[in-house]
Amino acid sequence: MEIAERNYHLKLQEMCDCYLETDFQKQLQAMAASAEGDLEENGVKYLSLAIMYSLTERAGKLSLKKKDGEVTVTVKGDATITLPALSVALFDKVTEIIRAILHIEEDRGELPLSLGLRSGDVELQIKVKRKLGQETIKIKFPG
Repeated sequence: MEIAERNYHLKLQEMCDCYLETDFQKQLQAMAASAEGDLEENGVKYLSLAIMYSLTERAGKLSLKKKDGEVTVTVKGDATITLPALSVALFDKVTEIIRAILHIEEDRGELPLSLGLRSGDVELQIKVKRKLGQETIKIKFPG
């Protein structure tokens, strides 16, 4: 059976697989320095690179936060690492992608996300929260 249309979940897994052998931080920096381009493609790419970077750093949590028009991305593990920030438009697309994958329409939600990677599966716990002037995505890693 052939899949007629690839969904965001499948695109995210494919993008993780595609960039598995690259320098995630270098790719993230290149994305932050480049023009917007295709928001959907770049949203999936940024999300996959940030997840893969966090996994390789054995992080406990990846946080993407927009507050008053400013975006910050941090990886928390043994140390806290700030990743290159994405634009507000790209953050909004990443948020849309995560909410679509998890089917979360409310302001708050928390659900597991299983990613099938070349080396096996990884279970992530995703929490999204939206309120006036602020939106966050928190991805908790196994460990």
